[in-house]
Amino acid sequence: MLDLPFLPFCAFLGGLGFVCVAFVSAWCQHWRGGFALDGSAKMFNWHPVLMVTGMVVLYGAAALVYRLPPAWRGPKFPWKVLHGALALAAFLLAVLGLVAVFRFHNDHGTPNMYSLHSWVGLATVLLFSCQVGAALAPRTCHLLTFPCPIPLCLSPSHLPSRRKLLFPLLPRKNGTIEYKLLPAEAVFANTLGLLILLFGVLVLGALARPSWKRPDADSPDSRQ
Repeated sequence: MLDLPFLPFCAFLGGLGFVCVAFVSAWCQHWRGGFALDGSAKMFNWHPVLMVTGMVVLYGAAALVYRLPPAWRGPKFPWKVLHGALALAAFLLAVLGLVAVFRFHNDHGTPNMYSLHSWVGLATVLLFSCQVGAALAPRTCHLLTFPCPIPLCLSPSHLPSRRKLLFPLLPRKNGTIEYKLLPAEAVFANTLGLLILLFGVLVLGALARPSWKRPDADSPDSRQ
């Protein structure tokens, strides 16, 4: 990664996260009919929005809290609260995303957990839930395990549910342009996938950068 100051990088990453959320919301609103809470296909649309917002964007933000230079000095407790609040918000949104998809499947007689997307996605949420226990464990354990779900968070985003993207683009069923001809929806959704991938790679790169890590407690940089 280039030798960039963290704050401009963080601002860019925040903007990219906002774009990811805006893209997935626009996709579901414009092409998939919007949102509802009645168990219909519009309720299913909450699933990708909540998952991208929670498991990708908010979880990535939580992972980078301690990279903020203001967190290097002074009391650490406020930053712990922010870190925990972001992680908890991400987890709650992920749970709501699962509720949306399971409710839709159950109301329409669709089997649950029938695809690789669903297997990897549920495994990711379960691994993320283990972070609650890891947060109460010794600090080293939490530091080692917290970044682990990030690559898995990206995987379901790039193993898209066929029902969500491919099935609606079956021309013989819906009269739409075939997916292999790359209609506008396919291009838009694939672009969204690339943006999510870029966001995740940048988060992992920032976490791996030694100069952006919070100094140890006995380091001069961490003292008031």
